[in-house]
Amino acid sequence: MNTTDTDTAGPSRFRYATAAPAPKEATADVGPRRPRWNRRSIAALLAAALLAVFLLWCATSAFGPAGVTGRALPAQGALTLAVFAVAIWLWIFSPVGDTYVALGAALLLVLMGVLPEDELFASLGEDTIWLMLAAFVIAAGITATGLATRAAAYIVAGARSPRQLVHLTTGVLVATAFAVPSTSGRAALAIPVFIALARALHELRRVVLALSLVFPSVILLSAVASYLGAGAHLITSQILTASGYAGFSFAGWLLYGLPLAFLSSHLCAELVLWLFTRPSDRRLPLAVGIETLQEHSPVPLTGPLTVAQSRAALLISAVVVLWCTEPLHHLHPAIVALLGSLLVASPGFGSVPLAKALKAVPWSMLIFMAATLTLGTALVGTGAAQWLARSVLGPVAGLGAAAPWVFTVLVVVMSAAAHLVIQSRSARSAVLIPLVVSLAPGLGVNAVAIAFASTAAAGFCHTLTSSAKPVNLFSDIEGVDTYAPADLLRLSAVLGPVMVALVLVFALWIWPAMGLPLFL
Repeated sequence: MNTTDTDTAGPSRFRYATAAPAPKEATADVGPRRPRWNRRSIAALLAAALLAVFLLWCATSAFGPAGVTGRALPAQGALTLAVFAVAIWLWIFSPVGDTYVALGAALLLVLMGVLPEDELFASLGEDTIWLMLAAFVIAAGITATGLATRAAAYIVAGARSPRQLVHLTTGVLVATAFAVPSTSGRAALAIPVFIALARALHELRRVVLALSLVFPSVILLSAVASYLGAGAHLITSQILTASGYAGFSFAGWLLYGLPLAFLSSHLCAELVLWLFTRPSDRRLPLAVGIETLQEHSPVPLTGPLTVAQSRAALLISAVVVLWCTEPLHHLHPAIVALLGSLLVASPGFGSVPLAKALKAVPWSMLIFMAATLTLGTALVGTGAAQWLARSVLGPVAGLGAAAPWVFTVLVVVMSAAAHLVIQSRSARSAVLIPLVVSLAPGLGVNAVAIAFASTAAAGFCHTLTSSAKPVNLFSDIEGVDTYAPADLLRLSAVLGPVMVALVLVFALWIWPAMGLPLFL
């Protein structure tokens, strides 16, 4: 998140002359220097001022007369909001790691008596954490066999035009959402395929540019296809459960998320072609054979599948089928994932030792998820989310019959734009979902449906290279010219409104027809 942005403003520094006179040519450097301000430091200062005002508002509402909602904020709610607001400021402006901030905020709530210590420890043992842990082990085993790279190269090698190549690539990337449980992991897996394509097509500069934008864009948009596609999905489901609603199963998320992921990803691919290639580029015949790709890929792409690759394909297919058929066998998804992880690391059947697979697990991300789950639960449990939602979004209730519609539009727009402020998708869900869930029932909106719409809209995070890890990874690939920041701005100016409109269409009409009504 903010750790990728190294533009920070240091303290004012002054240089004073010593007792010995300075040489004449150096006199220009003697004397006080003006402090150097930049946009980031000014934004941080303004945000700090707003933070101080917000903290004062919370204190007045908790310990003074009743607030603007007619109800005083509980004292524990005020403490939770204060800690959470400071954490958000640190996530945005400080160089401190996201996980450190989230864990420190959760620990501070425990020390202040807002949360029992058992709740913090229990968050690390949540079934969602075990599910992600086991899924990462399975992904490490599949990656070790080279199966994913080989399958992707085999599919895209059949393209006969740039448009066909882009859409075949898009289809492969959508499918990877079920094999690798993080967008950054999928980006790392896809980079070798992109490099091989870019080098094979090095003469077609605009086509390579389009591919460099398609890879991270589709990885981000297609994450909504799978319950494990992003940590934010599990956080959303967990907050719904903590608020007394039914969470999502793997099959339930797949039912609503896959159509949106498929349509948005291919629509994004067409937008990239339209914005960054010419009609003459799109009409060019291509002949990217598997042999050409093999010249630029360290992974063997030809010949029969190895025993390890065949077993990996069988294993991931069985795991996904068991996840989707949970109502039939009643095995918890985390148990299925743990069984799969033991198989992929087993001495006789597996493709990677368990110790090596565990080293590939992003433990910082899992701890971050556990800490943000604790923060989200605290917001709901202390009444802070309900109070803040009524205070900030409460005026929408005065719009009468239009209130549910206006609320839905506001939530989707805010969720899509939130990446400009909070770069972590999980952190955005931890901030937005408790507020949305708290206010939705009073406005006649289904909390589960609007939480899903908010999480889906948060998949748009393409504006800056620091907005998401896949965008950052593909922006700087050694030996390959990819996109510039101006290219991202150009794409996001069109893709952002399109994604907001698409999520609204799904939320208002398509998901209700599939059994997820938006309005009560």
